[in-house]
Amino acid sequence: MSSIKIELRQEDVDKIISICDSFDNEPLELINVLHKTQEHFGYLPAEVQEVIASRLNISTAQVYGVVTFYSFFTMTPKGKYPISICMGTACYVRGAEKVLDEFKKELAIQVGQTTPDGKFSLSSLRCVGACGLAPVVLVGEKTYGRVAPDDVKTILKEYE
Repeated sequence: MSSIKIELRQEDVDKIISICDSFDNEPLELINVLHKTQEHFGYLPAEVQEVIASRLNISTAQVYGVVTFYSFFTMTPKGKYPISICMGTACYVRGAEKVLDEFKKELAIQVGQTTPDGKFSLSSLRCVGACGLAPVVLVGEKTYGRVAPDDVKTILKEYE
């Protein structure tokens, strides 16, 4: 897991416990518990996973396995402006990979990472369902269509 150790405050622990309680501490509700918890914290660090495991009376390895299996869950905090590049077929054949490479170059981070200032994080998606606008980039909830590598600097400037 991550090497950064975070210290959970008591109110954070209480929040996790209340989320688990809302699902009757039922191990079969693990995915729902994880969704609700990530909704609250923005990500699922090891320390949060340990509290969930303890509360649901399952192993931390089991929780970690689910967190790492499903791409929706993340163990690293997302940036203030999460950037997602669609890599679905339509976007891919229209140059999404070059757009992604440009974001990696401009932000000096890889997919799955967050800039040191916490401003941007970078991820790739399978399909956002806007194939007519390919290649598509999402910054938070905002959608950018027909993005070319030359557009990347302009998009980033909007968030300065």
